[in-house]
Amino acid sequence: MVTTFQLDTSGPTDDSRIVLFGTHTSLGEASGQLPDGAYTTFRTYQGSRVLRLRQHVQRLEESVALLGNPAHLDEAATRRAVAHALRATAYPESRFRLTFAPPMLFVSIEPFTPYPPSLYESGVWCVSVSLHRDNPHAKSTTFIASAADAYRALPAGAHEGLMIGEDGAVLEGLSSNFFAVMPSAAAPEAPCVLRTEEARVLAGVTRALVLEVARQVLPVSTEAVAYSDLPRARECFITSVSREILPVVKVDQLTIGDGFPGPITRALMQRFRALVEREAEPLL
Repeated sequence: MVTTFQLDTSGPTDDSRIVLFGTHTSLGEASGQLPDGAYTTFRTYQGSRVLRLRQHVQRLEESVALLGNPAHLDEAATRRAVAHALRATAYPESRFRLTFAPPMLFVSIEPFTPYPPSLYESGVWCVSVSLHRDNPHAKSTTFIASAADAYRALPAGAHEGLMIGEDGAVLEGLSSNFFAVMPSAAAPEAPCVLRTEEARVLAGVTRALVLEVARQVLPVSTEAVAYSDLPRARECFITSVSREILPVVKVDQLTIGDGFPGPITRALMQRFRALVEREAEPLL
């Protein structure tokens, strides 16, 4: 069950102003009942800890500005609204979707179960899809329904759909960012390069965190990987709040690398987990 709370940010933002908006069967259904706006998603760790909430607030502000409705969102008020939802539901772990349709902030919360360890041990299959964002830097709620339709059309067993640009570049997943470990163009013996598109994709908070830890491990390029170059990829993975870093071992009918999660992906997974342990902060 998804429970949604509402806060009018145009006036006082104390706890008494946080009210129940409604309950729904899914985040998708909840979003369908809310006005169009910007959204961001995050999860809890150890029940009441969250990671980089400030960046999520900034992302909402940036997105509504790109959507033509600039507005300030107070971080302290957002924290109070999220904490209110945590106290009201008391799930062991939670996933949030914040929707900002100025001046209204909606906090949707549902119980969260992490993906099974087997997916991280074996990797997942992704398929290419014909879909794109009209405003790629704005995380707009108008894309949610299109993504849901695309997920329903995925073949059985496919974990994620990868959006391909008109120029053949692998852009991002329907609800994730895409990375590929590619051989260096400089020389075969040079270190591999981690590549991910930047100009035409959502600047996800998890994506930013992965780039932080990745720069400690190997060179990083924000140049997209061409779909035609995927046979050269040593490793691939996708990232999102719910998935963190999830290895991709097959795209369409192409096996990536040796068909198993690679050493660089595994190293980044460990570093990301260490970052979570250091930085996830309590809200209650």
